[in-house]
Amino acid sequence: MREIVLDTETTGFDPRGGDRMVEIGCIELENLTPTGRTFHTLINPGRIIGPEVVRVHGITNEKVKDAPRFADIADDLHAFIADAPVVAHNAGFDRNFVNFELEAAGRPIIADDRWIDTLQLAQKRFPGMANSLDALCKRFKVSLVERTLHGALIDARLLSSVYLELKGGRERALDLSSPEIARARTEVGQSAHGDRPRPLAARSTPAERARHAAFLKTTLADTSLWARLASDLAD
Repeated sequence: MREIVLDTETTGFDPRGGDRMVEIGCIELENLTPTGRTFHTLINPGRIIGPEVVRVHGITNEKVKDAPRFADIADDLHAFIADAPVVAHNAGFDRNFVNFELEAAGRPIIADDRWIDTLQLAQKRFPGMANSLDALCKRFKVSLVERTLHGALIDARLLSSVYLELKGGRERALDLSSPEIARARTEVGQSAHGDRPRPLAARSTPAERARHAAFLKTTLADTSLWARLASDLAD
């Protein structure tokens, strides 16, 4: 199943109050595993990024002055997401910004029922506990080494690992009942040489077996296991 993990960085909290996206990052998953395909870009918000927000994500006005406007990347974003479900942490926040910008650019919005909120998944699994992305990374032992500031693509990568754990962990990713595994097991079970005979034919010659039996009689009692086995093979 194809899914898209998405994260955004913005100038604030409310697109209808004038805040805009400054970065978007997406990672493609296939059966909960990253495929290596990503979509990532800075976005010129057309407004000043306040210093209090810069301290969170490190994206300055200088960094985005030559970046594209959202309308310039809307078609590429739509093509990357296509009809896949979209996974986001506190999905309502990202959904509000993405759909506001898509609507403003005259593009179709992403329907609410296509969004998967990992915050809600975490709250059901860990009620009453801290369920921020940082907290979940620490709980699931997902490394935060590369994350010094918030960043859309970095956070999407972290979230893809957290999402795998929330959906059942690495054991789920290695599900032996998946169609791919079932097909592989069928192919392995098929042999061009047919079934092996039971019991297998002896590889030694009658003369070799007779010499072995004679040797055993000189070293072991006739009632020993080896003696009985040699007698059976000689017959």
